[in-house]
Amino acid sequence: MISDENSVTKPGQSEMPFALVQGSPMTELPHDLYIPPEALEVFLEAFEGPLDLLLYLIRKQNLDILDIPIAEITAQYMQYIDLMEVLQLELAGEYLVMGAVLAEIKSRMLLPRTEIEEDEDDPRAELIKRLQEFERYKQAAEDLDAIPRLEREVFNTVIDFTERRSTQKPPEVSMDQILHAFADVLARAEMYSHHMIHREALSVRERMTIILDRIRGDEFIDFIGLFTVEEGKAGVIVCLLAVLELAKESLVEVVQNEINGPIYLKAAS
Repeated sequence: MISDENSVTKPGQSEMPFALVQGSPMTELPHDLYIPPEALEVFLEAFEGPLDLLLYLIRKQNLDILDIPIAEITAQYMQYIDLMEVLQLELAGEYLVMGAVLAEIKSRMLLPRTEIEEDEDDPRAELIKRLQEFERYKQAAEDLDAIPRLEREVFNTVIDFTERRSTQKPPEVSMDQILHAFADVLARAEMYSHHMIHREALSVRERMTIILDRIRGDEFIDFIGLFTVEEGKAGVIVCLLAVLELAKESLVEVVQNEINGPIYLKAAS
């Protein structure tokens, strides 16, 4: 809005409150509020160990990890140790151990070498190997953390239908279930095997008629109860073929109330 030729009124922005106390916004700290000096500590950088700190110092200055200026890194590392002591942070012993290792490597590199010692490995080799291995694991952890996680980036949607009623159908009887139940019958029939050789008059059609006579009406008949183990292998196999043939012609229904439960036969409706 323009009030005159030289002045322009700009929309103002209210100050954001930093807290709400009993519903009232607070934009300024109370004058009588006392905050102890150590009540609030802000950690800008958090390291998970001495190797993490060394890797941070190397990355910060874009140094080559294969050619570490050990003197410069040691000086910066010890400055950070002194800073932790000044801030009264809990200083783990492993940080001091790493400081001693850096000091040892620095001293070994400063000492003059003889011709025999020139063929020895670089004193930094073991430290470089540990840093490279730690860097690989750290990168792998960051890659895993970047993967979308359930209840963090991805959330499930659950809708509850209070008036909906679902009727669970009984599981379908598979051929594996029938054969598993038949295996028990066959194992018991083995006990009645004998060596008498004679021709047995067994008919699948006849056995189908017998089974249909037994399951007339709406009653359920136990699948295992249809077999007569005293007939031996041939008898129970003919009975199984008769059941399968009846199921194929839709004359009987094979049902099972639960997974791996008993199997029943019922006349088809």
